[in-house]
Amino acid sequence: MPKIVGVRFKEAGKIYYFSPEKLTIKEGQGVIVENAQGIEFGKAVIAPRDVDEEDVVMPLKRVIRVATDADYKCVEENAASCQRAFLLCDEKIHEHNIEMNLVDVDYTFDRNKIIFYFTAEGRVDFRELVKDLASIFRTRIELRQIGVRDEAKLLGGIGPCGRMLCCSTFLGDFEPVSIKMAKDQNLSLNPTKISGLCGRLMCCLKYENDEYEAAKKEMPDVGQSVVTPDGKARVVGINLLGRIMQVRLPDQDAVIEYALEELRPFNAFSKATAKS
Repeated sequence: MPKIVGVRFKEAGKIYYFSPEKLTIKEGQGVIVENAQGIEFGKAVIAPRDVDEEDVVMPLKRVIRVATDADYKCVEENAASCQRAFLLCDEKIHEHNIEMNLVDVDYTFDRNKIIFYFTAEGRVDFRELVKDLASIFRTRIELRQIGVRDEAKLLGGIGPCGRMLCCSTFLGDFEPVSIKMAKDQNLSLNPTKISGLCGRLMCCLKYENDEYEAAKKEMPDVGQSVVTPDGKARVVGINLLGRIMQVRLPDQDAVIEYALEELRPFNAFSKATAKS
């Protein structure tokens, strides 16, 4: 079984696996690794452990060393350089009158490349901008277009719930979210109510979706006939999480609530019949 250590390069970023070799690495320590971008600094978020070979992509790149004081100083210097690079690049974008919004700047640890993250409505021609930046920074330049969800993850902020954005604090990957999840949870379909700062559907719609789907399979649909302790009735409302059914008895206007276990299907009325 291969031994791995999980490393993050950004807070709430994706976790990548590396081989710890014979190094003693503790969770929370800084490490220097080699990845597709070059030599990078990251933080160990999963201490060394054995995993099944099918859970990793072989061969694993190795951890070069545990970060030293000099490495941490280099990280601080790179962060300061990124701030200056951001201001300079933003100035050049305006000079060239390019319709793009600069979001973030990253130096690789070894300063062999600088990456500029931006958003734009469509494709943009930034060839002249790249030439200007290359002549200023004298290193490899990469301009990487990102989506609005990635922008929110990089910038952070406070969501409609009053807490820091999930994507910028603990979500490593974005998972698909659909309007059906909002419907299943009986939420308002007003876009302003179910959208996050990024303008897309809120990631938290996914959190309880499995529970709602499981509940829907157990419970009858609205409009279906059921047998209650007081006789046959028709379902007019559902509390999925509470497993509570709201029903109306024949010739009665009042709505009565029953727990799911108190009811049984009325065989003469299938779901298809109830919907027809």
